[in-house]
Amino acid sequence: MLRVVIDPGVLVAALISARGAPRELVRAWINGTFELLVSHKLVAELHRVLLRQKFRPYVSEREVKAYVAFLRRFAIECPDGEPAPGLTPDPGDDYLLALAGSQSADFLISGDPHLCEMKNAEPPILTPRAFLNLLA
Repeated sequence: MLRVVIDPGVLVAALISARGAPRELVRAWINGTFELLVSHKLVAELHRVLLRQKFRPYVSEREVKAYVAFLRRFAIECPDGEPAPGLTPDPGDDYLLALAGSQSADFLISGDPHLCEMKNAEPPILTPRAFLNLLA
């Protein structure tokens, strides 16, 4: 079974929009199509971002807590990898590649252009739509 790390930005989009590739991606995980790998740092970032006031029109704090609890319960929680500086163009994303690499993930899924444009990343970085196409 494929092992996948999903960027918190994609997980945010999956919660606040009922349509689109991020939501389809989360549905595919729930249906057992792949294993979702998370870490404390990834879940903490997701929680922190979703609690921002700008997301209240889309999702309540209660829904945020339920979503985060659901991910913690059903995803595979892994230790945070040790990021080497400069893994990605944005130092704030280095931990994602470190997590994916340390857990032998098959893919890192992100909507961030600076990550998706990285050539020869290990593991490969795909957009949600590209990963869904690969699964099909």
